[in-house]
Amino acid sequence: MASAGASTDRSGYAVGVVMVLLAGTVWSMMGLGVRFMENASPLQILLYRSLGMIPALAIFIAIRHGGRLDRALYQTGTATIIGGLMLVFAFTGSIVSLKETTVANAVFLLATAPFFAAILGRVVLGERVRAVTWIMIVVGLSGVAIMVYDGLSAGKVIGNVAGLVCAMFFAIFTIAMRMEKRGDSLTAVLLGGIFAAIASAVAIAVAGQPLVLSLHDTAIAVALGIGALGLGLVLYALGSRHVPAAESTLLAMTEVVLSPIWVWLVFGETAGVLMLVGGSILLSALFANAITGIVRERRASRDRASAGAHTGNGNGHAVPPPRVAPRVAPGYAVPAPRATARATRQP
Repeated sequence: MASAGASTDRSGYAVGVVMVLLAGTVWSMMGLGVRFMENASPLQILLYRSLGMIPALAIFIAIRHGGRLDRALYQTGTATIIGGLMLVFAFTGSIVSLKETTVANAVFLLATAPFFAAILGRVVLGERVRAVTWIMIVVGLSGVAIMVYDGLSAGKVIGNVAGLVCAMFFAIFTIAMRMEKRGDSLTAVLLGGIFAAIASAVAIAVAGQPLVLSLHDTAIAVALGIGALGLGLVLYALGSRHVPAAESTLLAMTEVVLSPIWVWLVFGETAGVLMLVGGSILLSALFANAITGIVRERRASRDRASAGAHTGNGNGHAVPPPRVAPRVAPGYAVPAPRATARATRQP
């Protein structure tokens, strides 16, 4: 059954599309930041990245609620808590996938998130996926396959499974953001950061890794938590509330296109022909879906406005017909209306 709050907010669709596209763009800086690090392990990066995001996001949420962070946390709904937990699993799956299989395999498997979001959005929220979106999901995934074709391999089973798990849990996180209408969706991101910090600290202790990093790596990880991760998740959480789940996960794939571009610009790594061709296909699919969606929503808005002008005052209420004075022929007086009240006795 569709959730009452799951319907797309048509008035904010275009803004939501832009925010989700920007979220993917901000996330694409993550790989560049990691390249600047010296010795930090994936778990250590996850820990300090989360520690950087938590206070910055807490301050932002408090400002949104008039300085009352406790009020935002008190309004936390079940969907928000689920979203926060799913974010931890998505973070963990991403790290395990990148560690246990090839980067090409990981990127390709993570790009399956729109398929999971489309299916779950239909089942859980009752969201119908546009035919154009289905086509662009297939086209986009084909572009990703071309980008990573040279590096695709069988890989390790655990790494491949982790990539699919990450994509699925990120899709569930997106569904939870669209289900939550009672509280602030950013609370899910804050909870996700807290859960991720706790989980990564425990994993580091179990693995016997040091908790303390060099000042250089710590600064970069914290900056990534505030900027690339924190800002990106804020944009995604706010934007995805106005955009169907399948489209949100598809549009956020700007991260896949732009990540190698930043590395090429800064480190001079040569991008192969397949990388450029596949990236162009993926980017074209993203913008085609965004543009057709915005045009469709604007057309629907005009149709609703036109229907309102014909049937009422535009607010769904019928306009009463104007009162017309009776026509009187020349030379005739208008008869006085009959008295309907009884005459009162004079004293």
